Amino acid sequence: MANANELRKGMCIRYNGNPAIVLEVMHRTPGNLRAFVQAIIRYIGTGKSADVRFGSTDKMDTVDVERKELEFSYKDQGGYNFMDPVTYDSITFDASFIGETKDYLTENLKCEVLYVEGKAASIALPSSVILTVTESAEGVRGDSANNVQKPATLETGKVINVPLFVKEGEKIKVSTENGAYMGRA
Repeated sequence: MANANELRKGMCIRYNGNPAIVLEVMHRTPGNLRAFVQAIIRYIGTGKSADVRFGSTDKMDTVDVERKELEFSYKDQGGYNFMDPVTYDSITFDASFIGETKDYLTENLKCEVLYVEGKAASIALPSSVILTVTESAEGVRGDSANNVQKPATLETGKVINVPLFVKEGEKIKVSTENGAYMGRA
């Protein structure tokens, strides 16, 4: 059991009988009123998010979590296949679990998978990945106004905006949080 004041981003608690991951935590003290903790949680079973409020002295039931580092191997009809680098076990996740992270998965990319009560709950990517540009239009000479960008297709199929000087075949660094171009690799 933990106090609501001890809640942190990434913790796993049991709320209304269901395990949930804490996405955001804000400690509030409004004027003369009592302090409270406002948190955004995501239920692991359903994937739905909720905005909840706890008194600062409320007790939370914490849930055991395990974090495993896995390497992405390949994608096939069965789903996305990962390998545990310690035991060399192959683990397959379906497309609904992977979600938007598929746009950044390349061979041998290390990802952190959160297991709650033995069940995979979420997947976390590194903050940035290096991807190859597979298709990009040529920049027009003289079109060099401030921060002009063009669309580029990456090896995973994701389309992002890049500066005019980026050409096909180049490796670029891409943020996994917002999908933005960060620079050449």
